[in-house]
Amino acid sequence: MSASATAVATSRASARTRRFRTDIQALRAVAIGLVVLNHLWPDRVPGGYVGVDVFFVISGFLITGHLLSETESTGRVRLAAFYARRIRRLLPAALTVVFVTLLGVWLLLPFTRWTDNAVQALASVFYVENWTLAALSVDYSAHNAASSAVQHYWSLSVEEQFYLVWPLLVLAASAAAVRAGRESGRRRLLLIVVATVAALSFAAAVAYTAGSPAQAYFVTFTRAWQFAAGAAIALLPWGVLGRLNAVAAAMLAVAGFAGIAVAAFVFGPETPYPGVAALLPVLATVAVIVAGTGRRAPLWGIARLTDARPVQWVGEVSYSLYLWHWPLIVLTPFVIGAPLSLWSRIGILAVALVLAWGSRRWIEVPAQRARWWRGTGRAFAGAGAMMAVVSLVALLLLGGAASRTATAEAAQDPGGACVGAAALADQARCDPSAPVLDPVVTQADAYFALAPECGDLGDDLVFDGRQTTRECDFSDGGAGPRVWLVGDSHAEQWQAAVFPIAREEGWQLTISSFPGCPPADVAFVGFDSAWGPADYLRCRDWSAALSDEVAAERPDLVITSMAARQQLIDDGSGRPMQEQFAEGLRRTWSRWTESGSAVVAIADTPLNGDVRDLDCLLLNPQSPDACAVPRAAAMPPDPVSLAAKDPLAGLWSADLTSLLCDETDCFAAVGGEPVFYDADHLSSVYASTLSDALRDVVDDALEASSGAQP
Repeated sequence: MSASATAVATSRASARTRRFRTDIQALRAVAIGLVVLNHLWPDRVPGGYVGVDVFFVISGFLITGHLLSETESTGRVRLAAFYARRIRRLLPAALTVVFVTLLGVWLLLPFTRWTDNAVQALASVFYVENWTLAALSVDYSAHNAASSAVQHYWSLSVEEQFYLVWPLLVLAASAAAVRAGRESGRRRLLLIVVATVAALSFAAAVAYTAGSPAQAYFVTFTRAWQFAAGAAIALLPWGVLGRLNAVAAAMLAVAGFAGIAVAAFVFGPETPYPGVAALLPVLATVAVIVAGTGRRAPLWGIARLTDARPVQWVGEVSYSLYLWHWPLIVLTPFVIGAPLSLWSRIGILAVALVLAWGSRRWIEVPAQRARWWRGTGRAFAGAGAMMAVVSLVALLLLGGAASRTATAEAAQDPGGACVGAAALADQARCDPSAPVLDPVVTQADAYFALAPECGDLGDDLVFDGRQTTRECDFSDGGAGPRVWLVGDSHAEQWQAAVFPIAREEGWQLTISSFPGCPPADVAFVGFDSAWGPADYLRCRDWSAALSDEVAAERPDLVITSMAARQQLIDDGSGRPMQEQFAEGLRRTWSRWTESGSAVVAIADTPLNGDVRDLDCLLLNPQSPDACAVPRAAAMPPDPVSLAAKDPLAGLWSADLTSLLCDETDCFAAVGGEPVFYDADHLSSVYASTLSDALRDVVDDALEASSGAQP
């Protein structure tokens, strides 16, 4: 390529990516608006999360254009200078918000929330929050945890990982073109690389979303194609992008903005994402950028909207607005002492806009212009210092959480004649709605109660690489009853009620559980959006293997429970799901009773997180009845209760709902004790207060079973 040709190409690349683009600023405004509205009003803007996709495409376009301009003018990419610019642009505001948020967590949130926030703050500081959330999404109990105040940093983590890798890819492709003696083909080679990355990443996104949607949403390789889509625009030949006339370009831009709007209002939490559905917002964003690329004049009449000062201002503060809005949403209920209302949400929006303006004016812009860290070395040193300070605050919060938790657990005493379920059982003497003395639920309340009698898991008790069974010997060397507790985590939540009985009666107890999976002969098709086809099949295989093992072992008693209100069944017959579920349960139970075992089926517990604010008790400790919800809402049909309704020899029903609800309402606290540990499970402390009621059913079942045996 001649010197003049290089100069022309460079000037055109610079013109396309460095001239101020009001349409891209408008895209930023739309993107941040959708994200914020989705977080504040998820029912009104259910697909507002596509704003993140818009940001990714914009980043791919702008960064690739800058890198391309540098390589075409100098033949190289100054990596250190590039990363220093990113540091000055992004880190000061991001780390300031993490620092302030950690202080807010310490001052406002209960100490049981400190650990998650501290860990995720550390992940955010080092830009690996997306991988942290992907790992947590695999954990069933973590799925029910409250959101951290820095959870939104996952998308910034993805973006920073792109900034880290993409310049290296551009540099490698450029060097390959030079070595091949085809420097003029640099752009073409880069386009091939980008297309390859996009194809591989999109295929991975579709496959991973189908198999493990919860993890797929966060991981970097399922999002790389969105950056690549933007990069491709920067690499397309100038002539291709300049052929549209003004009217056609305006129509393309309108179609692009409309496509983003459709995705925001049509998509929702159940949309498989970021699979095929993500094509709509990504291609719509591409359309808007293409429509405005290479044009000196504004795009026809659409410029009246995109160039409007309020739109441009929101785009200008979009980065800081993204940083501030989510911590405000998480912390505000603890400031006002109530769940978010319409007016408090409007207030959050107003405060977030003010903070974004201030952050932009006094942090973002000065940090980019400050002379003292213009040098590359100073930028890296400054970044290290800021990250160290924020990390230290997170570690201090983590240590404080451990100390407070240990103190609370040591002081915990669930005993008392009117504590927990005893208050509903004896309302003549007790007050079920007594104030909650300690609404903070600690790890000691976790649904998976522990007992020293339960040994380590053995290699022979592993299913598909997962240890699902453990043995607990309460017999002290004797020949006590052999009992199995089987189910999912809703069976594990009964351990705290089962262990006292097992200890007193000398049981040889086997516990076999698979989180989210029902032990039943049913066509299981999932628990929630985190489950994919591989999970369905693994669950069905486990359930069949468990049924075989229990029938072969012939224990004296099988106690079973599961999250039957939430698990999804579909055998293709079109019959009601509860009917299919109940029939499958009875097939499994019949097999066990026919082998000689008694079966106690525990009715599923009421819903919690789906029907009430998880922070309600923290906000209303003196009036826990404010957290009660109608029984009809908390107790959708329960297939376990339906299956246990009809007589079956050897089957006993344990429905303890009367110790969780009255005739009209289900409670978040009873007798001064929180009922639930998280969004989904009883706390082990409250479950222990249900032990006597469960014992009545268990004793009858064991007595009948022993009497029936020869």
